[in-house]
Amino acid sequence: MVKYLHGYNSHEQQRLIDQAGFLAPLIYKDVDFSGCKKLIEVGSGVGAQTAVLLGLFPELEITSVDFSETQLAKAIENLREYADRVILVCQDAHELLLDQVFDSAFVCWTLEHVTDPLRVLKRMRAHLSPGAKIHITEVFNSTFYCYPDSPAMEHYYKVYNQQQIGFGGNPDVGSQLGNLLFQSGFKDIKLTHGGFHLDQSQPEQLKGFIEFWKILMKSGAPGMLEAGMISQSEIEAMENDLDRILADENAVFFYQFVQAKATV
Repeated sequence: MVKYLHGYNSHEQQRLIDQAGFLAPLIYKDVDFSGCKKLIEVGSGVGAQTAVLLGLFPELEITSVDFSETQLAKAIENLREYADRVILVCQDAHELLLDQVFDSAFVCWTLEHVTDPLRVLKRMRAHLSPGAKIHITEVFNSTFYCYPDSPAMEHYYKVYNQQQIGFGGNPDVGSQLGNLLFQSGFKDIKLTHGGFHLDQSQPEQLKGFIEFWKILMKSGAPGMLEAGMISQSEIEAMENDLDRILADENAVFFYQFVQAKATV
């Protein structure tokens, strides 16, 4: 695993929980685990997506794997009401080794943070039964576009993505999901795109997503400050640019992530 871009403090842990709820209508509209009984989730973090899955699919039992003991400790708290349906495992997904076979798998915002996503998917596939379903959602950060021109936001975003690349991650891994699944031996691969394309015709949604984006961008700030990659004034300038976008009568705010589903 690579160093985590967003850190592990309590604010970041709460951000993950809030994000899961905020983005759930976009992420889960085509996720279908009906008929599945045992699911493996890799990169479960604080259990934010796990809780959504357990709520949507009451027949599921989930084994949640993450390499961070700190995140899993928070997951215990977050998943308390589902304790009888969840097993939490602390492992590096590159070396995944479990004594169970699963009929389904889920990965969300995880492959961007690993050094070898192909190896992770191959290790996961080895634990899936024939016909098992997998759903993946991943970032494609190069798709981000905003209007009017926002040089401070664009500079911050460039550094933000460089930080992730420097950690060994891939901020555009979503673009490779089809290849990765095919090379891992999955079949029936289907790719779709989710995200948002907002302007002043949808003012409340525009405001909500720009506020969400601010929080997401600032989650990487502590590490970037520590590394000397940005200054406090550049963080403030990024936020000011986002406020300026929101106030512009011709504002446009666009981002696409990639979703993939496949079978074994």
